[in-house]
Amino acid sequence: MRKIMMLFVALLTLVAATSAAHAKRSIMELSLFERAVLIIKKFETLHKPKHWPYVGYGHCVQPGDPYRRGCQLTERQADALLRKDLRKFVSLYKHMGEKNAILLGTLAYNIGPGAVNKSSVYRKLKRGDTNIYKEYTSHCHYKGKFHRQLHQRRQTEYKLLFSNL
Repeated sequence: MRKIMMLFVALLTLVAATSAAHAKRSIMELSLFERAVLIIKKFETLHKPKHWPYVGYGHCVQPGDPYRRGCQLTERQADALLRKDLRKFVSLYKHMGEKNAILLGTLAYNIGPGAVNKSSVYRKLKRGDTNIYKEYTSHCHYKGKFHRQLHQRRQTEYKLLFSNL
């Protein structure tokens, strides 16, 4: 009886592990918006109170926002705020088509819509020129210096949100 019970437990464990492995999805199966959310979360990480005036996943606190110095958002609050901000930025570029809007909205989330609107990336896409890799990945400087992680972020955004893999 004990051997049968052990066999049964082993089979249940195997079935559960196999189901969990099949449940994993490729990022490319997700919508462009969901991909953008994951990319932002990966590169921004959840900010701590010491990162003030940034909360959540890189939201810069604005006058009128309900956040106070020293606050720490939960993962759920940060996720909701990220999605709200990203939808706002993507909507600024919706006239350019979904793919362009999400790419530009993701860039605006990081560098601001003013900088995006002045960028060569925006101008080229507005003209219909999709040869933007060099211009897009050039948005990788912080305080005037090349930043390797920002460059990696731009490459990831371009590859997962814009290029036809």
